[in-house]
Amino acid sequence: MDQAGIIRDLLSWLEGHLDQPLSLDNVSAKAGYSKWHLQRMFKDVTGHAIGAYIRARRLSKSAVALRLTARPILDIALQYRFDSQQTFTRAFKKQFNLTPALYRRSPDWSAFGIRPPLRLGEFAMPKYEFLTLPETHLVGITQSYTCKLEEISDFRHQMRIQFWREFLSNTPSVPPMLYGLHEPRPSQEKDDEQEVFYTTALTPEMANGYVQNTHPVVLEGGEYVMFTYEGLGTGLQEFILTVYGSCMPMLNLTRRRGLDIERFYPEGDAKGQEAPIHLRCEYLIPVRR
Repeated sequence: MDQAGIIRDLLSWLEGHLDQPLSLDNVSAKAGYSKWHLQRMFKDVTGHAIGAYIRARRLSKSAVALRLTARPILDIALQYRFDSQQTFTRAFKKQFNLTPALYRRSPDWSAFGIRPPLRLGEFAMPKYEFLTLPETHLVGITQSYTCKLEEISDFRHQMRIQFWREFLSNTPSVPPMLYGLHEPRPSQEKDDEQEVFYTTALTPEMANGYVQNTHPVVLEGGEYVMFTYEGLGTGLQEFILTVYGSCMPMLNLTRRRGLDIERFYPEGDAKGQEAPIHLRCEYLIPVRR
């Protein structure tokens, strides 16, 4: 295997083990090379020092945990292998220009400081555009689920399918456009979990005669960045992770308060499918530039 292939495999392995001990001894043993050779090969292939990259990725993961859970700062610091809250705070402030406590409390979520995972080869930015939406009135059904941060990708995919199925089971036909509105909050019950509210919605005109027991939903007007996805339904969640983990930092955007908006354009036979096989989705995030 060439050097790029070796480092590509190593990057994938590192990403799944950021909360495990990753001393140079451990990493070089995994790679099967001496510490000296591995450090040189990693720098030659990626342009980054391996130790600095691991620390930056750990701090980026901890930033997500700060924003999306209520776990104590010390617990997050220890999970990502910092030996004390003081050491973690110093490293965090150096990367994000804010202490962990201020980062957690900030009303907006700036992508500044997030270190995207390295990808070898050219990264193709998904199609995106900035647009300003007026205040929009919808009607929908809100459901919720709770999960650990590490489980959110699998849960979001499964819950989205379940909620669609329940929502569409009450419609005489598949509407031409379907909204999914996503709002995560730290769980009030367990500090290491998220409570996620997901609203399946339609415009009032589309909902007329379609769905019973809906409630009004108001989408806040303002600026959004819209990313376009078209592909297998099973790939949507990975697409959203790429949007937040890579695209938002690369575009240096700040997420302001508001709901993430999913706009789906279902296939005509989507109602009878166990899960959407092919999706067209516009994913909108409220932002401030």
